[in-house]
Amino acid sequence: MTTTETNPTGPANSQAGPALEAVDVTLGYGGEPVFASLHLSVERGRVTTLVGANGSGKSTLLKAFGRLLAPSRGAIKLDGAALATMAARQVARHRAILPQRPLTPPATTVRELVSRGRHPHQAWFRPWTAHDAAAVAAALEATELTALAERDVSTLSGGQIQRAWIALILAQETPLVLLDEPTTFLDLAHQLEVLRLVRRINRQRGATVLMVLHDLSLAARFSDRLIALGGGRVMADGPAWEVLTPDLLKAAFGLDAQVIADPATGTPLVVPASDPAA
Repeated sequence: MTTTETNPTGPANSQAGPALEAVDVTLGYGGEPVFASLHLSVERGRVTTLVGANGSGKSTLLKAFGRLLAPSRGAIKLDGAALATMAARQVARHRAILPQRPLTPPATTVRELVSRGRHPHQAWFRPWTAHDAAAVAAALEATELTALAERDVSTLSGGQIQRAWIALILAQETPLVLLDEPTTFLDLAHQLEVLRLVRRINRQRGATVLMVLHDLSLAARFSDRLIALGGGRVMADGPAWEVLTPDLLKAAFGLDAQVIADPATGTPLVVPASDPAA
């Protein structure tokens, strides 16, 4: 009997409508746009993963959803409201984002970095509270960083630094989490730990998660929905078994591969074709 780490139905959520929407969005960095007239919605309470070849626009689209990149046309909507019209603190209370290469501030301990996740909840009339301290402590424990809390972040390994940023996201306690390659710098064991943690955030808190992953088998294992991007458009969209087909892998990645059931989870496992010269 196989087990799965996906959540086909997702947790119940009382708020109607998608968590995020791209409405007739044209997006790029000047010159030829990466996406033109894109329409896409992200379902509330689910884990959705963007996949695609290098240069397919995964990180570009995630930046737009996180208000790090403004579309030249159309609108990004958060809970039905135009993201561009919302105050920065209001956005930060509703969505947490981990970019692909976050810049770690100098002379900062792990605890200080993780505590920054509580800044959107602070105000002159609301000082640091016991709940803030508990949120930081829980995030450190969940990422196995409690023993390193007083270490300077610059002294950590790449994997430990990545876990510290994940802890900041956890401490922020937002209903929407955006992650751009959250398993960067991590060995396989820690990749699995981080993605299981992402799934727990989704299941236990009901958080909506939108992330970018390169590992297609891990994306299939930990996602409710995959969106395959390529050529400035959505090439496939749906459950992993519907998206990760040999034809899609060839068209989107130039990859000859079989797709078989993972013996541990029953989710799709992408197996590249053998090299006839090997």
